[in-house]
Amino acid sequence: MGYRGNIGILMIILFIAIVIFINRFINIEHNDLPIYNPIDFNPELVDFSKQGQHTDHTVAYFSLINQNGDTVTNLDYRDKIYVADFFFTRCPSICPIMTNNMNKLQGLFMNDKEIKLLSLSVTPEMDSVPILQEYASKNGAVQSKWNITTGDKKHIYELARKSFFAAVDEGDGGFQDFIHTPNFVLVDKRKQIRGIYNGTLDEEIKRLIRDIKTLKAE
Repeated sequence: MGYRGNIGILMIILFIAIVIFINRFINIEHNDLPIYNPIDFNPELVDFSKQGQHTDHTVAYFSLINQNGDTVTNLDYRDKIYVADFFFTRCPSICPIMTNNMNKLQGLFMNDKEIKLLSLSVTPEMDSVPILQEYASKNGAVQSKWNITTGDKKHIYELARKSFFAAVDEGDGGFQDFIHTPNFVLVDKRKQIRGIYNGTLDEEIKRLIRDIKTLKAE
């Protein structure tokens, strides 16, 4: 084989390599986010009634009370992409970091009507509306963007365990029951879970922001 033949082969190899690189780049940049079902989670995070389910999981109906005493339901998040977390106002450890990061998300997406935030108190018996109102004011929460909520404890804990898969331990939402999780949960417009993030870590928040933008482009 002559010199020209070798050059030709090298050019073909180079061309194939470039095509592969471009395809990988495109796949990375435009990769669809997974849709999470119960089977995709650590079984410890999944209520026994949901274990093994591998399709069609969506966040269940919810009815909560926000910082201004207004009822908040799924209808307020219809056709929205939203981030949910579980916190309590007296938490001295991870919750202030999580709340600060929710505030960052609020600022970044303030003018984006497709994006909302939802915080659910895990000590609703203590976090009354006046307390939540003070907490929301202190942390700059804007109700049209970020609902900080209380409500029936059993309802909230069932949401955490059966809808958002944010709690490892089991319980019935009773007086002695308590959950504490750093997870931020990304939910799409069809009420499907599309991502789980550690709400205390900057790199995870950056990943969450990228994933929100990916969802908007779907």
